[in-house]
Amino acid sequence: MPALRQRHPAREAGLEEKMITYKKAGVDIDAGNELVKRIKRFAPLIGGFSDGMALPHGLKDPIIIGCTDGVGTKLEIAQTLGIHGTIGYDLVGMNVNDLICSGARPLFFLDYFACGKLNVDTAEAVVKGIAEACRESGCQLLGGETAEMPGFYKPGEYDLAGFAAGVVEKAKKLRPRETVREGDVLLGLPSSGLHSNGYSLARRVIPKSEWKRKAEMLMKPTRLYVNGILRVIDKLNSRGKWGVRGAVHVTGGGFTDNIPRVLPAHLAAAIKKGSWPVPEVFQEIQKRAKLPDSQMYWTFNMGIGMILVVDPDSLPAAKRLLPDSFVIGSVVKAARGVRYV
Repeated sequence: MPALRQRHPAREAGLEEKMITYKKAGVDIDAGNELVKRIKRFAPLIGGFSDGMALPHGLKDPIIIGCTDGVGTKLEIAQTLGIHGTIGYDLVGMNVNDLICSGARPLFFLDYFACGKLNVDTAEAVVKGIAEACRESGCQLLGGETAEMPGFYKPGEYDLAGFAAGVVEKAKKLRPRETVREGDVLLGLPSSGLHSNGYSLARRVIPKSEWKRKAEMLMKPTRLYVNGILRVIDKLNSRGKWGVRGAVHVTGGGFTDNIPRVLPAHLAAAIKKGSWPVPEVFQEIQKRAKLPDSQMYWTFNMGIGMILVVDPDSLPAAKRLLPDSFVIGSVVKAARGVRYV
């Protein structure tokens, strides 16, 4: 006896051509399912409605730390050049680098990918970059959302956001405004370039006709600082000693806006310009935009993506653990702010 075949009610009634389906409205559910199938190769937990994970063993008084961020207008360059593999890496970097400024160890990451029409190859490349950065940061890619919104984005456009959670013992959570002291040292860790900040200005002064030629410079992924910073904190902060007083992720607002976030009201940062090499990309932007140093340090990371506020007695150990770091300044007594010397 032949197997029974399920009949489609619309086809039976001859209405298929008249139907306005979700796909005809611009949302391809099959494409979304294909994406989930592909990314399960490197993110096996994706596909449910939600998920979770256990806290690491041995924590006595854990605090959950959370943050969210995006990658800004670097997305336009990625989409114009068709370079999608590193922009997801950037997304994780912007989040986990924020997370460790509390001393938190990353636990998990969630992403949000929105587009007008889903290109499965593009989305797969983005999520693969996210998964890679999660592995390198020691956190789990727990899930995400893919939103196909026809007519809302131009063809080929997509947007990204990320959400990270971490954990830290309450006694070990960095509290810089309580612990930073006059005379503390500012230890800078090199950036890989622009990271994901200042691209609205960079795109203004570097025309689209030059993007392909300068792709390597413009699309370098954000450096991940998680493992190095956590190693230093674990070694230098114990038994009530704050070898590392605070950490500054140099993002939007550059040095000028970000460093004061870890300073008490009566202390300022004195930054010694010339104490580290400024990468070519910043020099080129400054020349083209005809900007003074004050504007550059207020916009970009200038080659320093993370700054640690370190107790002077702990500086030799911190330098050994972070051999590519530079002493870029110190904490001085003055109204909260940043001085350049």
